[in-house]
Amino acid sequence: MASKRKDQICTLLKGIETGDGASVAVVNPDKYIQHNPQTHEGGEGLVALFKRLSKSSPRVNIVRIFSDGDYVFAHTEYDFDTSRVGFEIFRFEGDLTVEHWDNIQPREGPNPSGHSMVDGPTEVTDLDRTEPNREIVRSLVEDVLINGQLDKLGHYIDDKSYCEHNPRIGDGLSALRSAFSDPMSNGGITIKYDRMHRILAEGNFVLTVSEGSVNDVNSSFFDLFRVVHGKLVEHWDTTEAVPPRSEWKNDNGKF
Repeated sequence: MASKRKDQICTLLKGIETGDGASVAVVNPDKYIQHNPQTHEGGEGLVALFKRLSKSSPRVNIVRIFSDGDYVFAHTEYDFDTSRVGFEIFRFEGDLTVEHWDNIQPREGPNPSGHSMVDGPTEVTDLDRTEPNREIVRSLVEDVLINGQLDKLGHYIDDKSYCEHNPRIGDGLSALRSAFSDPMSNGGITIKYDRMHRILAEGNFVLTVSEGSVNDVNSSFFDLFRVVHGKLVEHWDTTEAVPPRSEWKNDNGKF
């Protein structure tokens, strides 16, 4: 079931390239809940979006794709009129998807350590460690990102092998600590996490969906972590401002 659902989502996302309405066949139009505030509700909203995007000859690359129960989540590259990186989450009921969240930002980088926003391992391993890895990441987000306990970073991060893909931050524990404690080391950007809405995991990969602010602007944070032997060794993310309610094209909210 998980493999079939992953294939269905790959077909759906690749439909952006062609604008083919058939690619949205995996969407249940009677139940589909759209959480992208800038997309209309239901399958018809996706058909219109795909047709519009296809006119710019886009390219879609699905870098990583995972499943967790009724959820499939993907790490993606988009080449529209500009290059972007995103995360897509779909919730299934049976063979059809009934709910969708995403977080997409302009591609930046490489970062100070030379990494792009998407490079690095893609293979899922350690399936038997899915739940322990989920809890490790949950604790990191709650302790460090939300509650600001930066002194606990060393408890979660493998400093010797930690690889960072955020375009403004380099590898290692000290660079990560500086990014959260000193806005000037993070391009003058002040980041605040307020709450975590969702956490999904498959094996050594864990994705969190959080809400907070960037320079006091309400924002969505999608963070993907790779875990090895109980420590975080790699991190990818996207950050997106939540548009004002007056600009929403559906009433479901970003989260």
